[in-house]
Amino acid sequence: MGTLSHAAIAPRLAALHHHRASHGLSHPSSPSLRLPTSNGVAKKSSVVFAQSKSHNQHIDFSDPDWKSKFQRDFERRFNIPHITDVFPDAVPIPSTFCLRMRTPVIEDFAGGYPSDEEWHGYINNNDRVLLKTIYYSSPTSAGAECIDPNCTWVEQWVHRAGPREKIYFKPEEVKAAIVTCGGLCPGLNDVIRQIVITLEIYGVKKIVGIPYGYRGFSDKELAEMPLSRKVVQNVHLSGGSLLGVSRGGPSVSEMVDSLEERGINMLFVLGGNGTHAGADAIHTECRKRRLRVAVVGVPKTIDNDILLMDKTFGFDTAVEEAQRAISSAYIEAHSAYHGVGIVKLMGRSSGFIAMHASLSSGQIDICLIPEVPFQMHGPHGILHHLKYLIQTKGSAVVCVAEGAGQNLLQKTNATDASGNVVFGDIGVHIQQETKKYFKEAGVPVDVKYIDPTYMIRACRANASDGILCAVLGQNAVHGAFAGYSGITVGTCNTHYVYLPIPEVISHPRLIDPNSRMWHRCLTSTGQPDFV
Repeated sequence: MGTLSHAAIAPRLAALHHHRASHGLSHPSSPSLRLPTSNGVAKKSSVVFAQSKSHNQHIDFSDPDWKSKFQRDFERRFNIPHITDVFPDAVPIPSTFCLRMRTPVIEDFAGGYPSDEEWHGYINNNDRVLLKTIYYSSPTSAGAECIDPNCTWVEQWVHRAGPREKIYFKPEEVKAAIVTCGGLCPGLNDVIRQIVITLEIYGVKKIVGIPYGYRGFSDKELAEMPLSRKVVQNVHLSGGSLLGVSRGGPSVSEMVDSLEERGINMLFVLGGNGTHAGADAIHTECRKRRLRVAVVGVPKTIDNDILLMDKTFGFDTAVEEAQRAISSAYIEAHSAYHGVGIVKLMGRSSGFIAMHASLSSGQIDICLIPEVPFQMHGPHGILHHLKYLIQTKGSAVVCVAEGAGQNLLQKTNATDASGNVVFGDIGVHIQQETKKYFKEAGVPVDVKYIDPTYMIRACRANASDGILCAVLGQNAVHGAFAGYSGITVGTCNTHYVYLPIPEVISHPRLIDPNSRMWHRCLTSTGQPDFV
């Protein structure tokens, strides 16, 4: 049996990389879209995202039409898949979602589909959200994202999320399923709860949970879990996932077979890059088979490494909970003679948690992230700076992301069920090297190492994440009923948007070492360059 991580996900990600490299395209960004004018006639607006130098070398900026070519490409890439692409004769019906109508919806809709034409709570299909709001006048500006040497301003527009006045699924004919994949993350239960509640408001009666990730589609011993508002009412008060999680799973064909057998025509997938690649593969296979199924993703990654989005759910909670570990490390280091506290936080490819936790705590002397290389030894190494801190302050606290400094460790070549490389423990490495260095220098030192990873992942979502999860769950349901599929929901510029899945999964979102936020972190820690 093929697994998602190798049989489906890896080839799709590789294909996306190849497509962009061969066409000289930027990494996932925003499209040129048709925007409404004052007279209601749609017009085109170009959308671009910062390009790396490797991509820029494929662009002929001397071509007077380069902008329009980008516009056409962006419009194509960010054209959100819709059920009418496969079923052009699909007839929309008035939405059953109206907050002015609070009476229970009868099961057979004998009186027709309830609608309140006077309610102005719907989103127009031509509504757009501006993805980027900063005009960089020079490519040398901190954090500048430019597509050409002159930093030409080009508006970036994406689809606004929310309920539509017309829907493409009859609620009484819907069987919706929810699946949570990958690792745990604060807020999973909050999203599950809001999806169920919103589905019931639309009038859906058949809602199920697929247990233990994609594995639940093929394991005959795992029965689907009936869900209702009564079942999920208080589930958000606990961490973890009501449905359980797992990595990997059956082949895409097997999962779509399972969808057909179960009669599922709405699938909500909660997970990260790999899980979303699987969701996109399921969406594509459903289209090939001409199945009227809506597949909608909700990005779940505690690392906050999904492209184009302000942040992902669970991130705020992770940063808040990390403060406990940092505070403990600081107290241990500050109370000991020549104390050094080391805290390792999540962040395989991106150091967002480490950076934000370091900045918010104000107790970190050294912050290490995967995006910024460093060395342990030598006059510019970490150990030399630790010695300086011990001499001047008497103690030091280090915060390191799990994916940082992997070049300093022996590679294992092992992978987990999702196909991710198993990292060496950079925290333990720094701990051991610190002890060894100070012992050889004849300086007594007391090193304490804290790894709160699993304590943070299992936490209940805080208030900020609770709100984010609620709105993401609601908008996922709105997107499915609107007829969209192969999309994910997120926040751009503080507004909620729908994005095509391929545009957010081609590679992880990374910290720009020249960004203002990283500069702010360095200002707080006072650390030098370790190269």
